[in-house]
Amino acid sequence: MNSFIEKEEKFIKEIIKECGYDTEEVVLNVSSRPEFGDYQYNGVMALAKTYSKNPREIATEIVDKIKVMNRYKDINIAGPGFINITFSDEQLIKHINELNENININYHNENPKTIFLDYGGANVAKALHVGHLRSANIGEALKRLANALGNKTMADAHLGDWGRPIGLVMLEIKKRNPELPYFDENFNGEYPKESPVTNEDLMILYPYASNKAKEDESYMEEAREITAKFQDGDKGLMALWEHIMYVSKNDIKRIYDRLNTTFEIWEGESDGNNYIPELTDYLKEKQLVEESQGALVINVKEENDDHEVPPLLLIKSNGSASYETTDLACIWERMKKWKPDEIWYLTDARQSLHFEQVFRAAQKAKIVKEDTKLEFIPFGTMNGSDGKPFKTRDGGVMTLEALLDLAYEECEKKVLPNITGEERKEIAEKVAIAAVKYADLIPFRLTDYNFDPIKFSDLQGKTGPYLLYSTIRMKSLLNKAEEAGIKYSKMSQIKDDSDRNVIIGILNLRSVLNKAINTKSLNDITDYLYKETNLYNNFYSQNRILIEEDKELQESWLLLTKVIYDNNVKLLDILGIEIPNRM
Repeated sequence: MNSFIEKEEKFIKEIIKECGYDTEEVVLNVSSRPEFGDYQYNGVMALAKTYSKNPREIATEIVDKIKVMNRYKDINIAGPGFINITFSDEQLIKHINELNENININYHNENPKTIFLDYGGANVAKALHVGHLRSANIGEALKRLANALGNKTMADAHLGDWGRPIGLVMLEIKKRNPELPYFDENFNGEYPKESPVTNEDLMILYPYASNKAKEDESYMEEAREITAKFQDGDKGLMALWEHIMYVSKNDIKRIYDRLNTTFEIWEGESDGNNYIPELTDYLKEKQLVEESQGALVINVKEENDDHEVPPLLLIKSNGSASYETTDLACIWERMKKWKPDEIWYLTDARQSLHFEQVFRAAQKAKIVKEDTKLEFIPFGTMNGSDGKPFKTRDGGVMTLEALLDLAYEECEKKVLPNITGEERKEIAEKVAIAAVKYADLIPFRLTDYNFDPIKFSDLQGKTGPYLLYSTIRMKSLLNKAEEAGIKYSKMSQIKDDSDRNVIIGILNLRSVLNKAINTKSLNDITDYLYKETNLYNNFYSQNRILIEEDKELQESWLLLTKVIYDNNVKLLDILGIEIPNRM
């Protein structure tokens, strides 16, 4: 199954071959000069260089051969040999009818993969903050895009549940409640089933303990000791850890649910930690482990490196595993359990060197197969509307929930006044999440951007609420047609540029999807959605669809509306955006 443009590219490639020229591929690009054509083929210059001929001469041969077939409304040559193509109404109408039958024509996949994604990284016992937004949004959208393109995916929240933050919380619980049985080494009974702390407690305990540890070295040393003790399997501390995990994980999931961010796997660093002993033995057997200043390391430097790549620290001099080792153990586990073809990691760009070391170690040790792709997908930062890091009014780091609440407050103002109660809250929530997600996915993922809740909640301009409002209006039009008994099952007419431009706009979808999955960025999809919705809105404003007297034209317009609506629904879903029934 090929898209419309792919079929045309295949056709032109055959024509070029019939003219006596070989080319690996034919790429049709959207014309920058619509007055000359809908699409343009620019490959003649390369052919001219290969065959030492005048490009205009080659272009003329190709065009003359195509003209005989009467396939296009117009085909012409511009400049030294650019071939411009204007598609016929019959071709465009046929394509819209095909999309009506199967909106997934553009989502075929010749070589589906099993892809494992790691885009969570929330720390247990700590509040999700604004820094967690981009990994959640970009990771979720990439997973949905990969799924839509026929791949099998699974995502892991990869919770930070095994490090010093847990130890700090445990220490502060002990300081405040030393009588709890978790700290009594002689306790032999059954530990309480109810957690001694709530999530609200954890939000107080961790910041307090973290700040105190920075100021008091003896407190920090106690935190190190209690962390090592629970990591060594102390039964009381492990029971307390289970409580902290349960309470914190439920709240983390609640925030991710608000963002429509989903994970098939809810593992953490602790799960990878279970595999460290067998991983270490394996690496030693492979003779990849070296001793360095009392620590164990793996040399991952390569001869052609143009930058410094330090050895991967496997086991610290104090006997504990490093952060790199935990990630390496997670790859070990993932290959053992799920055998993915690719593993994608999404974190901010500062972790580039870390993943370079881990990936090289995994490949050097043959933990992954030669054709297994390990990919680090970094992203830029989101700042406040002033261009500075998002802060609370008192200067602290803003929690992710506070940011979502801020967007909710702005979007609630945009909901129609006659919508009240729970419905109003549900709609405002969906619009707010659309505003946050769409704004987060507009820039190329490596680009930093400023989030302005007022700007991005506007119903006009390049915003999530604008797309929701427009898509709801399409659905409303279709509903009104149904209520009026107006039937539509096919497209048979194109009136003028207003409806034709909408159809031309949809032709480029496959190229947009390919670029998005190849660059691992959603900005091309967000841009495409906005432009295509704009084209539809221009068409809508120029035509009175429900009172159009030409019934065949009316049917054509309604079917076109349905196709654009279905297309918007699918793309918004890929972005993780839900559409309310009204707003």
